[in-house]
Amino acid sequence: MSALIRHDWDLAEIEALLELPLVDLLWRAQQVHRDAHPAGYHVQLASLLSVKTGGCEEDCAYCPQSMHHSSDVTAQPELQLQVDGVLQQARSARDAGAHRFCMGWAWREIREGAPFDAMLAMVRGVRELGMEACVTAGMLTDSQAERLAQAGLTSYNHNLDTSPEHYDQIISTRTYQERLDTLQRARDAGLSLCCGGIIGMGESRRDRASLLQVLAGLNPHPESVPINGLVAVEGTPLEDQEPWEPLELVRMVAVARILMPEARVRLSAGRERLSQEAQILCLLAGADSIFYGDSLLTTSNPAVQADQALLAAAGVSSSLEGVAAA
Repeated sequence: MSALIRHDWDLAEIEALLELPLVDLLWRAQQVHRDAHPAGYHVQLASLLSVKTGGCEEDCAYCPQSMHHSSDVTAQPELQLQVDGVLQQARSARDAGAHRFCMGWAWREIREGAPFDAMLAMVRGVRELGMEACVTAGMLTDSQAERLAQAGLTSYNHNLDTSPEHYDQIISTRTYQERLDTLQRARDAGLSLCCGGIIGMGESRRDRASLLQVLAGLNPHPESVPINGLVAVEGTPLEDQEPWEPLELVRMVAVARILMPEARVRLSAGRERLSQEAQILCLLAGADSIFYGDSLLTTSNPAVQADQALLAAAGVSSSLEGVAAA
């Protein structure tokens, strides 16, 4: 039986899923996952590199890369013109087992000229290594999206972060509609989408349901849905935010899996707060991708050896399937 694909979930339905007893929610999510992925359970490994770090014009309350916050990390080395250096890191990630190489630029919008030409060369190089290539670099034009697609880019990442209702508590320099427009430009160019959000930023459970409703309302669904837990960084407006509960992240993964059966639900930032057991619950809930390697854009991540032990303990394999897909 194939999983039912819907784009018309209403808010009450999603809230009801988030409120289910955890064992019932996990049972339902696992059924959906197995229906959608009958070939077996495989976890994709993705590596993430910050190519352009810090100095971002946006004021996202969670982000240490914003020039508006005292945490701005501009002093970190930049790789934005160092194509060979980036490709060497991609090669190392591939040799360590990663299937997807994600590259991040701390920009409000993609810059034309030498930095964009270098981005295109990096994309081409990553694809020549036999890996999926994903870019996150803020807003983009139709022409830029088309040139990225021509270079072989697999996926464009542009997260919604939170619900439309909570959004103005997190960022004031870009509208929610601008995020949706960026996603549409990437989709129109033939790129797959990587789009998710963050929990633990002071939002309600209803806000989490609303975020998931927007994601599930995209047609087609994003091919990749990263679920993040806030990493509260000193110097950002959210540095004193109360820590989120690990089981709330499990719930978000499970409901994302139910709403978007065929997407890769990507266990992303915040994994260091999760025990091995909690991470296995996320896998059971339907997470089928993790960021692999010792760091994300500017925050730490579980070590490679710990991730290898995690997959071994869960009894799931990493997979190279779908290199040209999601």
